[in-house]
Amino acid sequence: MALRRTESTAATLAPEVTRMTDRSLATVEVNAVSKTYMTRTGPISAIGEVTCRIRHGEFVSLLGPSGCGKSTLLRIVAGLAAATTGSVVVDGRPVTKPQTQMGIMFQSPVLLEWRDALGNVMLQAEARGMRRGEARARALELLLSVGLQGFENKRPSELSGGMQQRVAICRALLHDPTVMLMDEPFGALDALTRDQMNVDLQRLWSQGEKTVIFVTHSIAEAIFLSDRVLVMSPSPGRVDLDLPITIARPRRLAMRHTGEFAEYTSQIWAAFARRGVIREEP
Repeated sequence: MALRRTESTAATLAPEVTRMTDRSLATVEVNAVSKTYMTRTGPISAIGEVTCRIRHGEFVSLLGPSGCGKSTLLRIVAGLAAATTGSVVVDGRPVTKPQTQMGIMFQSPVLLEWRDALGNVMLQAEARGMRRGEARARALELLLSVGLQGFENKRPSELSGGMQQRVAICRALLHDPTVMLMDEPFGALDALTRDQMNVDLQRLWSQGEKTVIFVTHSIAEAIFLSDRVLVMSPSPGRVDLDLPITIARPRRLAMRHTGEFAEYTSQIWAAFARRGVIREEP
């Protein structure tokens, strides 16, 4: 049994939280998964035989250039797309259909404009037939936890982009999923709001034992949030580098300026340079 202990932190983070997680158990197993699309000009290989194991309670980022198959792989894990070859196993069960027990977030918060924040979170309860009273109480608790107390009755047009994504996070967490799939959820936000969302997400993750697979283009974001970063090659995407991140938690944004953080950044840049993703010739 592995022990993760977080330290007391600034006001934006919760008091000390202890995470007890059996990291020997694989929650998500991706076994030689490939994906080929047929087009009018011929087949296009989006993913080329990806194999990885995401352990229970891990936060793992998929990092790579546009078009390398990160989002496609996430959709296959969610059961929203079928692999051409290979298989995915979640919690010991083969994925053959959409995985309704998961929580899923996309880059757009996808909120209904005619519903307020609470009503948008409660969509999850309605779709799943959850008990309304219990679901409403949990929805209010989640909104409070992400700093939206007092905004429960505001419609999306009355919320900032960061607030809308906080509502989307609450909606994805309402049914208490064991696995969260997040596809560039902060990609459309301004830099400062994105930083705050990174801090907020770290805090929410530290309070439970959720397995998170997080797709991003940002090297700094991947390092800051993750236990491991899976660096993918250009299309057809493969895992070029499986990089454990051992920086102590909770992590503060100022850590991005440390030598330790810079070393992880250098390793990822080197992996991209080997593949020609980053070129610095004059």
